[in-house]
Amino acid sequence: MAVFTKRTKFASSAHEVFAWHRRDGAFERLSPPWDRVEIVEKQGGIEEGARMVMRLHLGPIPQTWEAVHQDYIEDQLFTDVQKRGPFASWEHEHRFLSQADGGCVLEDHIHYELPMGALGRAIGGGSIQRTIQRMFAFRHQRLAHDLMRHRPYLDRPRLRVAISGASGLLGTALSAFLTTGGHEVVPLVRNKQAAATGKGIYWSPRSGEIDQEALEGFDVVVHLAGENIAGRWTASKRKRILESREQSTQLLANALAKLTKPPKALLSASGINTYGDRGDEILTEESALGTGFLTDVCQAWEDGTQAAEDAGIRVAKMRIGAVITSAGGALAQMLLPFKMGVGGIVGSGHQYMSWIGLDDLLGAILHLMYQEKLSGVFNMVSPEPANNRDFTKALGKALHRPTIFPLPAFMINAIFGEMGKALLLDSVRAVPQRLLDSGFTFSAPAILDVLRSEVGDFDEESLLRGVAFA
Repeated sequence: MAVFTKRTKFASSAHEVFAWHRRDGAFERLSPPWDRVEIVEKQGGIEEGARMVMRLHLGPIPQTWEAVHQDYIEDQLFTDVQKRGPFASWEHEHRFLSQADGGCVLEDHIHYELPMGALGRAIGGGSIQRTIQRMFAFRHQRLAHDLMRHRPYLDRPRLRVAISGASGLLGTALSAFLTTGGHEVVPLVRNKQAAATGKGIYWSPRSGEIDQEALEGFDVVVHLAGENIAGRWTASKRKRILESREQSTQLLANALAKLTKPPKALLSASGINTYGDRGDEILTEESALGTGFLTDVCQAWEDGTQAAEDAGIRVAKMRIGAVITSAGGALAQMLLPFKMGVGGIVGSGHQYMSWIGLDDLLGAILHLMYQEKLSGVFNMVSPEPANNRDFTKALGKALHRPTIFPLPAFMINAIFGEMGKALLLDSVRAVPQRLLDSGFTFSAPAILDVLRSEVGDFDEESLLRGVAFA
C-alpha cells in the first residue's frame, strides 16, 4: 500500500477553501491540463454518496474511473473512494485544517494500491508516484491562484454572468473559474431543447434569433463566440470567420441595448493580431491598427458592440493574445513534436508572439468585471512578449527536450498559407498597458514559468514534499 500526502498552507479560511471545492467547476479547475479527463456521469457534488464517472485518456486505450464520496464533514473533510478504475484501490482524503491566523492547511492524503501486487509496483510504481506528485503540485498551485484572484472581491456581491462561446476552450475554463468563486454562470446555447430545459439562453447568430427576455437581469455578459481561425483560409473559411464574429456581436449588443434591466458590463473578445505585422515595435492600446484580414475581422468584431455602448452599457474590448494552455490551442498542437525532440524555431525566430497564460487571462477578465470605471480596449497579454526563439527555448527547457529542428518560413507558407503567416510569422509585440495602469498584477508574466506549469515541470521540492510509502 502506497501513501501520498501533500500539505499546503493557504491564507484563506478553511470555510472558504472548503466552499471552493464544494462548488461546480472545482473538478475541472483541478484537473491538470496535460491529462485528458472527461466527465461521463455526475451525481451530486462532494457530499456523502455523491458519484462521478470519468473517462481517462492515459494512452491509446481509454479507462473508466468511478469515484464515490463519503466521510463528509462541513469545512473539515471529504473523501473520494475508487469503486472501479485503474488502481487496485484508491482512497483520497481532503483535509481542511483551520489555523490560528485565520488561514488553513489543505492536506491531500491518499492511500492507493497498484494492480498485480508486487509486480505492478515493480513495473509502474515509480511512474505512478511521479504522476501523482505532478498532479497535486499543479492542483495546489491552481487552487492558490484562484483563491488569490477571488479574495479582493469576497465582500462584493456575487455576479450573474452570461457567456457566449461557453463550450470553447476559454469559455469552459472561465465558467469553472467563476462558479468556484461563487458566481452564477449561464451559457448562450444554439440548442433550443437545451435552452428549454434551463441549460442556457437560446440564440442563433446565423438566423438572427436570440431569447432577449432571458438576458434580463444579468450583471455581466462575456462574449467569446466565433469561428475557429485555424485552418486554410479559403474564401468560405474567411467568410465564416468574419461573419461569425460580426453577426454574433451585433445580435448580442442590439439585444442587450433593448433590455429593461441591461447588464452593467459587456466584455467582448477580440484579437491581438489586429495590430498586424509590426516587427519590434512595442504596441499599446494607443497604437495604430495594422492591415490585413485579421485586422479587418477584429475591427468589425469590436465595432459590433456599438449598440451596447450607445445604450450606456460599459463595454470592454479584450484583444486577447495567444492563450498558453496545454489543454488546447496552439500549445497542445506543439507538444507532441517537441516531446519527440523534433521541435524548433519557426521562420527567423525573431518574430514576437503576444501571449498570456490561461490563469492570468481568467484573472484579468474577473478584474474587468468588477472594475466599474474600466471600458474601451485592453490588450489581454503578458507584459513580457516573447519572440519565437525564446519561446522555443523555453518550451524545450520545460519538456527537457532539444529544439534543433527549425521550420523555415517557406514551409509555413506552403503548408498553412495566409493563416500560417499571420499566426506564426507575423510579429506582434503588444503590452497590456491599460491593465497594468489599472492595478492588475500578473501572477506568471514569464513564458518559462507558464510553460513549466502547463506541462507539469515542477521543482523537486514541490514534487517530493509529503511523499511516503508504507
